[in-house]
Amino acid sequence: MRPDTPAENVDHAAEAARLERTAGLYPEDAEALLLQAAAHLELSGDLPAATTLYDRLLSSSTGLENPYLVRALKASNLWEYGHEAEARAIIEGVRTASPRDPAPWVIVAEALESHDELEQAQETFTEGVRLLLTDVPEPPYATHPLLFGRHRVRRMLGAAHDEWDALAESVHTSPVSLDELHDPKRVWSLGSDDPAELRAEISRLQAELGTYRAALSRPFPVAVLHWPATELAELIAAYPTLATEYPSHEEHLATIEASLRELASSGTPNLGIVTGTVPSYEAFAASEGASPADPTLLPQYATTLAARGRAVEWPPQQGALCWCGSGQAYGGCHGAQAA
Repeated sequence: MRPDTPAENVDHAAEAARLERTAGLYPEDAEALLLQAAAHLELSGDLPAATTLYDRLLSSSTGLENPYLVRALKASNLWEYGHEAEARAIIEGVRTASPRDPAPWVIVAEALESHDELEQAQETFTEGVRLLLTDVPEPPYATHPLLFGRHRVRRMLGAAHDEWDALAESVHTSPVSLDELHDPKRVWSLGSDDPAELRAEISRLQAELGTYRAALSRPFPVAVLHWPATELAELIAAYPTLATEYPSHEEHLATIEASLRELASSGTPNLGIVTGTVPSYEAFAASEGASPADPTLLPQYATTLAARGRAVEWPPQQGALCWCGSGQAYGGCHGAQAA
């Protein structure tokens, strides 16, 4: 959630102001944009201003898509500038609520970890892992930081490996093992006068940084565009030439699921779905100086929605509703195609 950009290359205060202005222009995306703005304010050192943005989001009358994420970020930020008691209270509230999104779990656990509350951090990581990954055959990409964070804290505590630690290692893709990356003794080698030890440590740090940057890259490098039935009917009525792209709504939904499954089988990670609306699409076309009837504009629109934080993870987590909006569980709707 925090931008992976060195402070010397970005005017974080100016970027935060730009994102706030953009949120005013796109109120449907205000939550994602203001969270990015708050992240820039934190990087600029203006922690109270970041808290003000979190409070603005939490007091919004329109409701939030990810309220526990906002609460978790606020708690982490508050603790950084001395409001420990309030931060702890918010963290406890997030844990009690047991959100189904892994991000709040990671953020509150890392806040505890960064303030040397290692036992509490381990408990928090473990609660999140058990809630989200019990009886899940393949850990979703978004849950990997939960597994890695838990492994890291347990390594610092000297705990023996368990099945969750083994699972973390199995989904870890860096050439350097998690045991090496999370070895508490690594910090000692940074003070060594031995060039060989320093080179080895630099190699480990580069591998860790590569993994970290991959996790902070755009959450959904491939996002497929989904039109609800009413929006698709309005789109085709307004721009009949797009009927060749969407022969029917049923076929549109089937094509989305089939495309995502094909991408997943080819090894493409971290897939997502964005939902379009005709007014939003027309506004995008106008901003591009293009006609909404141009089918080549559709993937660009999907990419823009994803960049504005509108993508949702595919496949949905176990027990979650289907992405198509049917109201059924994914496993009994489009997820049944897996069988």
